[in-house]
Amino acid sequence: MENRRPLIAGNWKMFKTCSEAVETTRRLLTLLEKNVDTDVMIAPPFTALAAVANIAKGSLISVGAQNLFWEKEGAYTGEISAPMIASAGCKYVIIGHSERRRYFGDTDQTVNRKIAAAIQNDLIPIFCVGESEKERESKETFSVLDKQVKKGLENFSSNDLKTLVIAYEPVWAIGTGKTATRIQAQEAHAFLRSKLVKCFGNKLAKSIRILYGGSVKPNNISELMAMPDVDGALVGGASLDAETFRKIIDFQT
Repeated sequence: MENRRPLIAGNWKMFKTCSEAVETTRRLLTLLEKNVDTDVMIAPPFTALAAVANIAKGSLISVGAQNLFWEKEGAYTGEISAPMIASAGCKYVIIGHSERRRYFGDTDQTVNRKIAAAIQNDLIPIFCVGESEKERESKETFSVLDKQVKKGLENFSSNDLKTLVIAYEPVWAIGTGKTATRIQAQEAHAFLRSKLVKCFGNKLAKSIRILYGGSVKPNNISELMAMPDVDGALVGGASLDAETFRKIIDFQT
């Protein structure tokens, strides 16, 4: 890991009321060491963002949103804009998560627009990519990742993407209990980094953090983090419990 600071991000998905999210955040703050060498982010539901950000302010924990809409404002009932997320105290935003693509119609093109909105509002985008089980079995993993990166990052300069984080989340490993082996994860991460080299040059490619997401647990985080191109994790279910999430943050390689 070329001086890339690890990032362990918790995606709470559609779990936790505002008071539950606040309680979990408080608990996590009491468990974390003061000198953690890892960046930590939690992404509660929209309803809890401001309350959680208020508690986490000035601490080791940053707050992220799970999605955004690309317009600044307008007649878009039910949507949340980048300025709204930023004003709630967010630093990060997850974009293009496989569940957004699968259930809510996110495409490579809309993901591209969402990344642009995040960057314009000084939010750090966590750009999610990954293949389905069928695509992996058909040996299409690299072509799927190639297309998602190409279309998702189209028309950006390397200067635009200085803060970008990529999350590789094989769709077949999300919420299934299946995890990519550390070799599978490393292969995909190395491919993504080589794609970044081609598109944006060596300097940016070496600085971008690539997270692994897909059934990350305390018992597999260390072997994943030992891989040279794995710079952190996007954690789902295991981030909902403060004690379990802390064990992931405290990984040893």
